[in-house]
Amino acid sequence: RNSPHTEPTMPQDTKTRGKGKKSEKVFRINCAKPVEDEIFDMASFTKYLHDRIKVNGKTGNLGDVVSIDNPDPSSVEVRAKGPFSKRYLKYLTKRFLKGQSLRDYIRVIAGGSKNAYELKYFNVHNEEEEETAE
Repeated sequence: RNSPHTEPTMPQDTKTRGKGKKSEKVFRINCAKPVEDEIFDMASFTKYLHDRIKVNGKTGNLGDVVSIDNPDPSSVEVRAKGPFSKRYLKYLTKRFLKGQSLRDYIRVIAGGSKNAYELKYFNVHNEEEEETAE
């Protein structure tokens, strides 16, 4: 029973692999259209994310694990070292929109790259604009 052929073996270097530098995940939320129309306040959204993102089960405790930047006036960039979910950012964004009473007009869509979201208007407004343009 204790022969080397029946026991699963781990490669020798797996113990040292995890001790290296942890990869940093970068998530981006593009809010260009609502910001252009001046119905979305980036400063309050950034503050909301800063206050609500949980690290180790506690809010407001970002430390060195999570950082929030505004690389341009219409987007937010969240950098996380360690486990962090893209879906969690979508959840927080939707909660912010609900609090601002914008949830009925704006939706959060995965866009651009793998780790990006985009805020877009529902298509009802686009159809109305097309009808008035004709």
